[in-house]
Amino acid sequence: MTSIDCITLEVADPTAAERFYTDAFGLDKQVRLRASEAPTSGFRWFTVSLVVSQPSIVDGLFGAALAAGATELKPAKKSLWGYGGVVQAPDGTVWQLASSSKKDTGPDSRKIDEIVLLLGVSDMAATKRFYVDRGLTVAKSFGSKYVEFDGSSSPVKLSLYPRRGLAKVAGVPSEGSGSHRLTIGGDAGTFTDPDGFAWEPAA
Repeated sequence: MTSIDCITLEVADPTAAERFYTDAFGLDKQVRLRASEAPTSGFRWFTVSLVVSQPSIVDGLFGAALAAGATELKPAKKSLWGYGGVVQAPDGTVWQLASSSKKDTGPDSRKIDEIVLLLGVSDMAATKRFYVDRGLTVAKSFGSKYVEFDGSSSPVKLSLYPRRGLAKVAGVPSEGSGSHRLTIGGDAGTFTDPDGFAWEPAA
């Protein structure tokens, strides 16, 4: 089964970005950083979700992110599916902080249960087929609206979303161009997907 071990964010200032991700989310192994000045503007066609067990953890991560320099895109609040909010890191990456629970069962443990990379794609069927051909197994599929791959053996899970829909979820305009400033590290080899997302071996 294809595994995603990490994502590499390309940032203008790796030292500042490392400080942000340590202070905000306590992330180090699954999120790597690399210096880049690649031109990019607007929505970069992806978001990263941190999935946790209860609202208090969402609030803790949300507060820590804002204190470390993130921008609020959507306030943390209850919704039909649970509880969550969206922030944008100083490097431009959009982070969704989410729990399927609407009630706390204990204090904020700051424990992250899942890291999910959501790619905003232009042709769901074509991109889904592309990844299946490279060894990923579909766990859930809702036609052209959402695809989730089996990430039971991966530190990072992968999901696909229509690009405009993902921008709406993130609370940003859907327009964007230039580099994604993202590389996906796994065991599937070196390639670029139909939407321009690059993969490399997670050395």
